[in-house]
Amino acid sequence: MFRRLSALSLVAVLPLTALTVASPAQARAPHRTPECQGDWLPATPTSGDVMSGKLSFLGMPEVTVGKDVNWRLDPYKNRSWQMVFQSLRWMGRLVADYEATGEEDYLGRAVEIAKDWVEDNPYGGRTTSPYAWAEHPIALRAPALVCLSRYVKADWLKNSLALHAKLLSNPKNYELGHNHGLDQDIGLLRIGCRYGNPKWKNLAVGRMVKSMKLDIDGQGALREQAPRYAIYVHDRLRVAVDTIKDCRMKVPAALATRWESLPRHISAATQPNGYMVPIGDGPADVQPAAFDHADSTVQVFNAGYVFGRTAWNDPKSAYYSIRFGPALKFHGHEDHMGVTYYAQGRSILTEAGFVSYENTPYRRWTLGPEAHNVPILVGRRFRGHTPTALVSKSVHKDRQAFTFTDRAYGVPRKRSVLVNHREDVMAVLDSGGGKLQNLWHLDPGLKVVSDSGGQVVVGDGGWKASIVQLAMPSCEPVGGQRVVRGQTSPYQGWVSPGYMRKEPAPVIVSPVAESLLTVVVPGTDRPEVSCSGRTLTVHTPAGSVTLRASSSGTLS
Repeated sequence: MFRRLSALSLVAVLPLTALTVASPAQARAPHRTPECQGDWLPATPTSGDVMSGKLSFLGMPEVTVGKDVNWRLDPYKNRSWQMVFQSLRWMGRLVADYEATGEEDYLGRAVEIAKDWVEDNPYGGRTTSPYAWAEHPIALRAPALVCLSRYVKADWLKNSLALHAKLLSNPKNYELGHNHGLDQDIGLLRIGCRYGNPKWKNLAVGRMVKSMKLDIDGQGALREQAPRYAIYVHDRLRVAVDTIKDCRMKVPAALATRWESLPRHISAATQPNGYMVPIGDGPADVQPAAFDHADSTVQVFNAGYVFGRTAWNDPKSAYYSIRFGPALKFHGHEDHMGVTYYAQGRSILTEAGFVSYENTPYRRWTLGPEAHNVPILVGRRFRGHTPTALVSKSVHKDRQAFTFTDRAYGVPRKRSVLVNHREDVMAVLDSGGGKLQNLWHLDPGLKVVSDSGGQVVVGDGGWKASIVQLAMPSCEPVGGQRVVRGQTSPYQGWVSPGYMRKEPAPVIVSPVAESLLTVVVPGTDRPEVSCSGRTLTVHTPAGSVTLRASSSGTLS
């Protein structure tokens, strides 16, 4: 997530327009400024918290920092905590509230914090915090210091902003096609606008357009492989657009188009219960605001997503997601061919989700295929960073089918997914170049009621759902499923419902077979499944569903 920047000489720092030095007491009466107001400000800690020296970031317990801040503080050994701490946006909260209230103590403490940070964290210094000059904290800290510069005209602040601009301008430090790059552009643009430097302003806007065209594709899908980051990028693009306007610059049409297209991706990745499907580095508790959505109930994004539902704006709608597409990058997981399924107001098949960015055994497990609803070829080494192709699709109002292939295990692997609506059924046919098994991670709210004869029944109170497995092409029930919950060696049977949280959840580990057909039937513990050759009939409480498994391994 972070990297240390290479050493740079300060000789080449571009000069800033000379400013008159003024102490906080000499500063003009406050009024709200674009630099100090907006969505970039954190909700926590509050100004009262900061004044009392108590900081709480990311929902973690508060930390007392006192008047003389120890900038090497790392209470939770957590890089995200460090990033927020070093960004000084919490200092910016004081300046924003000073503008709103005229409370001089807020401004005075903001000056103390910022000046102390500058003095204690010289660039390349022996005792400087390792995260102080990482690329993302630099980007997020720049607007906070620009905000402070509206009221504090001192050389230490002016020179620090010059250094920030130099580092943000250096192409070696730039994160092209990534949300960090967007934050870098916003920071550089703010400095350029503050001091009337056209070189910085034009560089920031030009890079922003190029970067966002890489990060957001023509369909409006974020390419960072975690849909929840689309919310972050959308919010930050709003800040970027506002900043461009504040600078009296024209918002590039290509940037506006990418920004306006993101809501369709966010909406498509949002389940009927209002929470985003936990794909990639996205926990299960992300609840986006209402966004505009496409008319279609089924959307296929070339970035590697299939999202489908029976209806919009209906919490009882069935919903599913399927992953495919380009190789792993940024915030993605090795989840190709993974599916989720939500029906009748309940999450059934889910993902292990996202816990944190720390390099722990649990984090590494959540990244791998074993934490996702995927087919695994037994006895073969998994080859990470393998792309997966969508080779066929059939999309109709009440039934959709998709087939995917890849060579993630060195030999062909195929998965065909069919989803039937009205009568809720999901069927998944897995085949490949050898013995395989699959994994089905269940929502932690579901309990396993029974497991016998190739059929696992799960329940939530009086509601039940059944997962039936058949060997193909014989279409015979295949038993021997294992239900694992809360295993630690190796990890299996866990779900992370939110940041820095995990809880046991059942996962069905299938038996090994040449080819497996898995049928998920919501709403019943007694599904009747009958076969006639390659034609399968599933009897549900709402009616019968007929499907066919071809000899080539596709469902229709």
